[in-house]
Order: sequence, then structure tokens, then C-alpha cells
Amino acid sequence: MIPLERLAIVRCPIFPGNGIKPMETCSSSRRGFLAAGAGFALLGPGKSGARGQSSSGPLIEEQDLASLRLAMESGKATSRTLVQAYLARMEAIDRAGPALNSVIELNPDALAIAGDLDRERQAQGPRGPLHGIPVLIKDNIATADKMATTAGSLALVGARPVRDAFLVNRLRKAGAVILGKTNLSEWANFRGSNSTSGWSGRGGLTKNPYALDRNTSGSSSGSAAAVAASLCAAAVGTETDGSILSPSAVNGIVGLKPTVGLISRSGVIPISRSQDTAGPMSRTVRDAAILLSGLVGDDPQDRPDLSRTRPEDDSLDYTRNLLEDGLRGARIGVARNYAPSGSKVDTVLALALNTLKKQGAILVETAELPHGGQYAEAELTVFYYEMKAGLNAYLASLGPNALVRNVGEVIAFNKKNAASELQHFGQDHLEKVASMGGLDSPEYQKVLALCRRVTRAEGIDAVMDKLKLDAIVGPCGGPAWLTRLKGGDNTSWGGYDLIGLAAVAGYPSIAVPTGSVGGLPVAVAFAGRAWSERTLLKIAYGFEQAIRARRPPKYLATVNP
Repeated sequence: MIPLERLAIVRCPIFPGNGIKPMETCSSSRRGFLAAGAGFALLGPGKSGARGQSSSGPLIEEQDLASLRLAMESGKATSRTLVQAYLARMEAIDRAGPALNSVIELNPDALAIAGDLDRERQAQGPRGPLHGIPVLIKDNIATADKMATTAGSLALVGARPVRDAFLVNRLRKAGAVILGKTNLSEWANFRGSNSTSGWSGRGGLTKNPYALDRNTSGSSSGSAAAVAASLCAAAVGTETDGSILSPSAVNGIVGLKPTVGLISRSGVIPISRSQDTAGPMSRTVRDAAILLSGLVGDDPQDRPDLSRTRPEDDSLDYTRNLLEDGLRGARIGVARNYAPSGSKVDTVLALALNTLKKQGAILVETAELPHGGQYAEAELTVFYYEMKAGLNAYLASLGPNALVRNVGEVIAFNKKNAASELQHFGQDHLEKVASMGGLDSPEYQKVLALCRRVTRAEGIDAVMDKLKLDAIVGPCGGPAWLTRLKGGDNTSWGGYDLIGLAAVAGYPSIAVPTGSVGGLPVAVAFAGRAWSERTLLKIAYGFEQAIRARRPPKYLATVNP
């Protein structure tokens, strides 16, 4: 959940690192998928006809949720034909062609589930806007079905959660079809300090669809790349600090990190109880709002002090305030000092601010926001304590086939399987996690209080109160960097303070495509107070409709920004 720049056992499926091709499933299931999707095989990037429509399949490339819903309502498509089309596109783009390697596993029951939902639609009508919509979820979100949940680690292959994550249950009830799981930075990018974002021992490396030698950022790497490449209608990622927003920014999509506790964390492999959250990743702000509406719900298994404190009048429809003139009169603080001087995003940030002003927003400078140096070390210590407590509890809850039951056993497994797991970087974060005490430690209580005070009372809340702001805007990082498996990420960027600030506070933020640098997407982020998702979505939607900066990827081998 953290981008590095911020700091009989069922053995099927098996993935890169073991000499098996990506997206492999058990042979019988895989044959069924390919046979079903054969009529929807695409011609490859840039050769697939009108916006990705094959000769016999429905149009899916760059299509939003409303278009897919209308196609099903009109009879031009069914959920089953949509699933078939996405599976064929995965075969053409994710496994073959540019070979993005964003999908770590397919759901062998996806076609059957889609067929059941089609029959239900005919008999009873749709459940709602997600009925029959194919989505992907990150491989640290538990499903109690035929798919694995591994956080990208070979140590969890074969382990089965005893129940779906609460958010998965919400998606199923809404009628979404879970197509499969996406690759990620292993253990949500909190295994070793020199990690390469987008790489996992189980899933291998995910490539950026805009330039295949560029990084997808982490840790929701596969979710971002899959959405950008139209391998799904939308996806679910997770974030602890930057891992929804940063991959969204460098892959040219919208990513929303909600207030911590708005979406249940039950069944999500944890790092930090004070910062972890799942969130929607999509090609449009409206689609993010629709998916958020399907994910939100009170969970009795989650911490009630977080998940049950949102406003009582907060209905689950997050699309109701999406207006094209949503920027008019909005007071937006400009975190200009979070952009490194002379960076390549200066021009794009200037365009964003000019667009906001033209649409009626009132811009106010916000130089008083704290920087990461005031809380970064404390944040890392919080992670060490909270990951030990949370991950040990999660691992202990797994079914009888689990190979590991605590952090210490994960470390030992990695050492025993070093050729696959430790070939590129180590596990110093996990080793530190294993050495920590409990959450009753005075040190933990001290650093947690510091993080909250600096980022909340003395940070976002203080500045927004003083300047009477509706939101804060700032750059969401630079363009994607060249991937290197030895030595880890090298972003050459120091401007992640706004999304990091919001993450440590547990407050919401959203990334919106804003422009490009040398053909690589860049974004701005809007952040706000706790439970201000509606305001942020309204502002982000107005900005998106005015700037219309998203462009589909071209799957280039390289670029020269």
C-alpha cells in the first residue's frame, strides 16, 4: 500500500518467477476462459478497430460504467459478453502483445457469475449501477472463492481466507463481476526498503502501458495499469501512503483514497490500522464515485471508531453532487511549495491552476502545510508496530493450508526461497516489524499522537480552518520513472507531500489526470478534511470536465520525456 518513493495445497495458479507464464490458471478453467473469449480476440494495440470493438464483441476500450450499463439495458451486450470481451483483451494485451502483466489471476467462475446476473436482470431488473459490471481487485483483498489472496507473496500461495473481505461482499451484493486479482508491489511495498514498485515474487513485474520500460508505481500497480489499458471497467486498489494516488497518476487514471474507515478494512492484508484503506480506481471521476458507492458500508468487524463515524446523512450515492460547474465558488488552497522548483510538472501545474480559476474557483496559497520531514520517521515507526499486530492477526486467521502464521514465518519462508523472493531486494522492513513490541508500547502511542497532531490539528485542519478552504490542490508526483529491478525505484522527485500528508492524517484525496510530460501522464491531487469525499468528488469532476486531459495509452516501448 506504500510507494517506495514515500519511504492438498492448491498450487494452482503459479506465476512468473516459477517459470510459468503470467495469468495462468488451472488448465481446465483456463481452457474454458479462452474458448469462451476466442470470438472476442482483439487485433492488438492500435489495431482493434473502433475504440476496441472486435468484429463479434461489444465495445469496451475506454468505455465508462454508464456506457456499459446502457449497452446491457439496450440488449447490445450482456454481462457475459462483457466478461468475454475483457478476457480476450487481457489475452491480447496483458499476456501477449505489450504483455503488461497486470492481472495476477483470473476468476474461473466469472463467466458463470455473469450468466447468473444476466438471468437475474431479465427476471427482476438490475440491482443498481454495478449490476453485471466486470471489475478487478488487488491481490491483498481476501476472497473466499477459487482465487488466492497472496499480497504477491509465494508464502501465501495455497492459503485460503475463511471469508470474503467485507468490501468484496459489498461488490458481490451490488452485482459486480470480479474478473480476477491484480498484481501489486509485494506486501503492498512494505517488505524491503529498496523495492521496485510493481514487482512481486508471485506476479513478477507489471509494466506501464504508456511506456513499457517505465514504472507503474506502487503498490496498486496492477490495478492502475489494468484500468488504463481497459482490461476492466474499474478496479479496487489499496493505500497506506500514496499507493492509490501515485499509480493512478503515472498511469493516467483517476484514483480516490477515501477517509480511513469509510470503506471496511476487514479482510484486507494489513500494514497500518491508522492509515490503510481500499479505494476506487477508474478512468473517470464519475466511475470512481459509482464504485465508491458500491464499496461503502458499515462493517461490525471493522473498528467502530473509524468505520461508523461518518456523517449519518451520508447516503451511499456519491454521484449526486457531480456537476460540471462544481468548481464555481470553491475555495482551493494551492500547495505550490510541494512541487520541486524547476520540475518538469511546472507547466502542467500552471495549466491546472489556470483551469481552476477559469471555472470559477478561488485559489489561495497554502504555504503553511507541514512537510514530511516533520512526521515521516514517526510514520514509519507507526507502520512497524501496526503491521506486526495486524499481519500476525490476519495470518493466524487463515485456513489450514497456510504455510505461514506470523511475520517471523514469512521472513523464514523468504530466506528459504530466496532465489524467487529475495532475488532483487531484501526484507528489512519485515525484519524490523518482527522485532517490535505491542500496540500498548509508549513509543507507539507517542509516534501515533505526533503523526495525528502534525497532519491533522496543526496541518490540514488548521490551514483549512484559517483560510476557509473547501480543498487543497497540489502536484501528484512526476512522470513515471525507468524501471530497474536492481537498486529499487529512482523517482528523482521530492513532491509527494500533499498525498502523504493526507494519508498520514487518514483524510481523503483524489488524483485526476492533468497533462503529460514527454508522453507520460501526470496528475494533480485534491485533498480535504475527513469525510469530505463528496466535496472532493464535486471539485474533481468539475476540473476533469474542464481539462479533459486523459489520453489512452499507446503501449510504446520507451519515451524520451
